[in-house]
Amino acid sequence: MRTYLSAVGVLLLILSSCQQKTIDFGNNISFRIEKNIPYGKETEQKMDIYIPESTVKDNDVFMIIHGGGWRGGKKSQLTSFTFDLMKKFPKKIFVNVDYRLASATSFALPDQTDDIKTAMNYLEKKLKINPKYILLGNSAGGHLSMMYAYKFDKDKKVKAIINIVGPADLNDPGFKKYVDYTFVEKQLINPKIVGTKTTLMNFGSPVYWISKTSAPTFSYYGMNDQVVPLSQMKILDSVLNKNNVYHESYEFNGDHLGWEKDSNVKFLIQKTDEFLKNIDKK
Repeated sequence: MRTYLSAVGVLLLILSSCQQKTIDFGNNISFRIEKNIPYGKETEQKMDIYIPESTVKDNDVFMIIHGGGWRGGKKSQLTSFTFDLMKKFPKKIFVNVDYRLASATSFALPDQTDDIKTAMNYLEKKLKINPKYILLGNSAGGHLSMMYAYKFDKDKKVKAIINIVGPADLNDPGFKKYVDYTFVEKQLINPKIVGTKTTLMNFGSPVYWISKTSAPTFSYYGMNDQVVPLSQMKILDSVLNKNNVYHESYEFNGDHLGWEKDSNVKFLIQKTDEFLKNIDKK
């Protein structure tokens, strides 16, 4: 993930590793922190919780969902980026989530979307809140954010999706060039949850589940991405347009990891702020 940490970020990570209970960013921005909190019985079901010291009941929650091809990755990869978001959104609660990874003997879906729901339920019970969620994920995490919001969010708890280079249409010829596409075909989705009226690849494609009541969606895709091509953004935008779902999408100059570049992160966070303000106006 990001190849650097600011001096402040390094200091904060050191403090948190020493069981520091607060993170102070200056300018009256501080968060209480709880690291590696189990939200389920499996070892991978853990979360980091960041609560603003000025928080109010029923505040919005940013749920951060890491990438890694559904089989790898961990929440710590997005810790520094989460800190950047916290500075911009000092009134929001943040949850950075690990989830069960797919393997040769386990499918990604529905385990990983189930973990999103389980994490939400645990957080609400623990903090005694009833929030709306902003699901933010990169790559596989972007895919899971969209899948959960479009398909599995029966209670309509998701306020918005921040999708960073997430696969939106698994049938896209451009995405079929993905080096691990065989895994997508064979191991991404448990066939037992797919009915006879749809295909595996349709079922696992977020665009297949978009409706007129889907959550507002922000997308960020790389112009030179060889993993999740720019065609994914165009397909996603088209389906959102057809269903009159509010959305914004932006391109950055870079490959699949190019969004991590300082200037691209700065642009992403600024546009995310504007996007959420636009939603609140509606």
